[in-house]
Amino acid sequence: MERELSAGGVLVRRLRGRWWVAAIRPRRAHHRREVWALPKGLIDPGEKGPETAVREAYEETGLHARLDRKLGDVRYVYTRRGVRVFKVVSFFLLRYRSGRIGELPPGMELEVAEARWLPLEDAPRLLAYGGEREMAEKALAELL
Repeated sequence: MERELSAGGVLVRRLRGRWWVAAIRPRRAHHRREVWALPKGLIDPGEKGPETAVREAYEETGLHARLDRKLGDVRYVYTRRGVRVFKVVSFFLLRYRSGRIGELPPGMELEVAEARWLPLEDAPRLLAYGGEREMAEKALAELL
């Protein structure tokens, strides 16, 4: 079985008395239309998980963030071209620094259909994947 290591971010900001999380709608043919996910991606050679989380958050949302802390790991197995892959995604709590959501670096529109601020308390209901919903709940519990 192959192994794959990724990292992602629960990128938050406080605005008008509420916590908001940066979410993306991936542009993939096999997705249903309203799939909301957290920014994440493969850890590049020589990169550490926190660096990947900050980089992926920027590439997929257009936002600059700073690392707060690790929230946890999501583990699962999927099949790619007939090969089973054991995947670990490390998620980090990231704090908004600057940028406008949706102003993506050139070329990223091929991966991301939309980036949007969602109320963090709604993320456990709106995010498509169980592990990501769990990470949003952890972030909310740590921030309140």
